[in-house]
Amino acid sequence: MARAMFEYTKTVLEKVSFSLDLFKKELEKAFERLLPYEVKELYFWLQEFTQSKPELQKCLPLIENSKRSL
Repeated sequence: MARAMFEYTKTVLEKVSFSLDLFKKELEKAFERLLPYEVKELYFWLQEFTQSKPELQKCLPLIENSKRSL
């Protein structure tokens, strides 16, 4: 079940990537729903995903701060 949530989160983030505000909101929801190791995986996925979307790279510090608190 947890893996399904991780995949669902990635799908949602891809779909809302047109809006920085929506992307941030969904990313914050992901921190609450995902397991700690999945947040780490999400960080690596986010690094790759945002390479072609520099406007979304502003979200990387959000997940870096989240990882520190785990």
